[in-house]
Amino acid sequence: MPRILAIDYGQKRTGIAVTDELQIIASGLTTIPSATAIDFLTAYFAKEKVEAVLIGEPKQMNGEPSESASIIKGFVTHFTNHFPDMKVIRVDERFTSKMAFQTMIDSGLKKKQRQNKALIDEISATIMLQDYLTRKMF
Repeated sequence: MPRILAIDYGQKRTGIAVTDELQIIASGLTTIPSATAIDFLTAYFAKEKVEAVLIGEPKQMNGEPSESASIIKGFVTHFTNHFPDMKVIRVDERFTSKMAFQTMIDSGLKKKQRQNKALIDEISATIMLQDYLTRKMF
């Protein structure tokens, strides 16, 4: 079975998570510079079968698009131009960064380790993906 990949795209960094082949468990894959995202994904898709890509949709508390929505919309357009046959699923990414930070605290990471923004982006992508998998099952 092909994997599902999640992208937490940001202006500087992009967190990436992926499912196992049975699409049961989401795991953080990496965090990359956003400028290299298309090249990274091209190489990844060449070696792994991916059925769909989740891309975070940043929203404010009232459900309106956040300030970064236009940056991510540009990435989605760029992504679909490069990968026109890939299914793209937009998912609400509200609270994922806060949840990622709390996960780091709960797992016992020291303060210096919790300041690693790249790790926060990767965990955020993992949370988005695991939430999607959970909702898909029910």
